[in-house]
Amino acid sequence: MALSSATRGDVHGARLTINLDAIVRNYRTLQKKAPNSETSAVVKANAYGLGLDRVAPALSRAGCSTFFVATVDEAIALRDVLPEAHIHVFDGLLPGWPEPLAEIKAFPVLNSLYQINLWLEHQETLGRTLPADIHIDTGMARLGLNEEELQAFRESPDIGPKIEIKTILSHLACGEDSVHPLNNQQLTAFTDALAHFEGQKASLAASAGVFLGTDYHFDLTRPGIALYGGNPTPDSPNPMAQVIRLQGKILQVRSVDTPQTVGYGATHQASGPARIATVALGYADGYFRSLGNTGKAWIESHEVPVVGRVSMDLTTLDVSSVPDYLTAPGALVDFIGPQQSTDDVAHDADTISYEILTGLGARFYRTYVGG
Repeated sequence: MALSSATRGDVHGARLTINLDAIVRNYRTLQKKAPNSETSAVVKANAYGLGLDRVAPALSRAGCSTFFVATVDEAIALRDVLPEAHIHVFDGLLPGWPEPLAEIKAFPVLNSLYQINLWLEHQETLGRTLPADIHIDTGMARLGLNEEELQAFRESPDIGPKIEIKTILSHLACGEDSVHPLNNQQLTAFTDALAHFEGQKASLAASAGVFLGTDYHFDLTRPGIALYGGNPTPDSPNPMAQVIRLQGKILQVRSVDTPQTVGYGATHQASGPARIATVALGYADGYFRSLGNTGKAWIESHEVPVVGRVSMDLTTLDVSSVPDYLTAPGALVDFIGPQQSTDDVAHDADTISYEILTGLGARFYRTYVGG
């Protein structure tokens, strides 16, 4: 039976609010840090879990025309949303991928001679050249042409001259640590490599690299996590605006006393009279199990600790210090919001904000602000 929109309403146990205006403000901040470079936007993993179909158009309206995704299916989804955008695909190519990428006019980031040859083969099939990026590995030992492959690419008359290169790019391994010596080593290696690609557009800086200074900016910056409120400068105050608010609803409050325990595994034991609120939010929603007995939440101005293990659908909080009228069933509890950021929660979960954002579940009542 189909429910009316009025009946359907907000029947979710948890709520995720995404501030598109804050994402745009972050984009503007990143532009100002690199005023002589184009600022693109990395929107892979469904715009870091926040919704590609809403985030990408908001950035486009703000003036962003170049976007990076990880996979071909993400590129196809983005093309459906932004018909005129310049779309680059980090993962490059495997068999069967050149055809759809060429069809939607997206640019693969070619990471190896194998991928370059796949692109050349498709060019021959079509009888025309196709644009692509070239990724040079300068110290990640992940994707990208290593020194030997780069030399072969430069010297082979059957490879290099036949590729219509859009951008030469590389990626910093330790950009978030401004004093790490590998940053300068990679910058030097990248600059040396660019000497063999005269006149080509270049890109090295992702979010953290934008804050390392103009030497790292080149022609195009590629911020990702900073757009979504993550701190690109962990040793300094976060210059980015908070983007999300994650709230769960209280289902029940019960009184406990010693020697009662709370949750699976009896990992929390009451040391005296206490009030425990059970909230409709758990690891199925992306609130990490590792936050059991370590995380915290907020009920208005009251900080409350997570007690016991986080379970699939539920999290328990010690609300002994909170007035009863603030803990009625249905009351909202902030897990990410004005009082604590995504980075704060990531720290308590012993992870990074990227994993918090991309792990957000599908059960939330999602609302968007601005954009």
